[in-house]
Amino acid sequence: MKAYEMAATIGANGRLIWPDLHIDPALSQAQVRVIVLVEDTPDIPEQDWLKSASHNPAFDFLKDPEEDIYTLNDGKPFES
Repeated sequence: MKAYEMAATIGANGRLIWPDLHIDPALSQAQVRVIVLVEDTPDIPEQDWLKSASHNPAFDFLKDPEEDIYTLNDGKPFES
C-alpha cells in the first residue's frame, strides 16, 4: 500500500479545499494533514501496454504516410 501525505485546509463549509471531501463542520477553518492510502496494484503486463498504445487515438498521426520518413538505409547498424 502506498501513502501520500499533503497539507489541506478545511473551509467554512466543512469541506477540504483539496479534494472536495466532506469533513466534520466542527473542524471548520482548521489546518490539517491528509494521508491518502492507495492499494498497490500488480504491474501491468507489457503486452497489455502495447495493446493499449496500439489502439490509442493519440498515436493515429503516425499512420499518416508523411510520418514514415525512415528507411532501412537510414542510420548505422547496431552491433553489440
